[in-house]
Amino acid sequence: MSQSSKTYWEDKDLIDAFRQPQSRERAFTEIVRKYQERIYWHIRRLVVSHEDTHDVMQNVFIKMWSYLDNFREESNLYTWIYRIATNETITFIEKEKKRKSVSLSDGDTGLENKLYAEKGFDANKLEWKLQQAIQRLPEKQRIVFTLRYYDEMPYDEMADVLETSAGALKASYHHAVKKVEEFLKSDLNFGDK
Repeated sequence: MSQSSKTYWEDKDLIDAFRQPQSRERAFTEIVRKYQERIYWHIRRLVVSHEDTHDVMQNVFIKMWSYLDNFREESNLYTWIYRIATNETITFIEKEKKRKSVSLSDGDTGLENKLYAEKGFDANKLEWKLQQAIQRLPEKQRIVFTLRYYDEMPYDEMADVLETSAGALKASYHHAVKKVEEFLKSDLNFGDK
């Protein structure tokens, strides 16, 4: 890899380098280094637990390694990675629901319970109240909300990640925002009584 002194790699250069046997591992390491923090927080907001996040991330990196050679570059690299991360997260959540043999609504409550168990949880802080509200959202709305609110992902990129229309995502985000607002208002009003 002739660019070994380069500290920031363009995605195209990383993909090209990955496709070369002599620079494959180095290029993959750079891709992971470039995107791991964003991937971590994307997954963490959905599964809550740090340990679960690392489990899902390992699966994401394995899939990236396995399929990067065939990446067609029809979307941005990070969009492709987010799609893998989102799909792996959904798969993880579904497996957890089945493993615990609980209904879908109980599974969502399980994620909320993980939030309460997290180190540093303080139910009186607004950021934790927001997390409580997010964990109560239906799965798809929770994903759309986190991609838009935290990652500030544009709807067209989100449509690529989730393989759906931007219009449907806007509607889903709108409904999610309303539910979060309702939860926060009712929780804050309840706390005043």
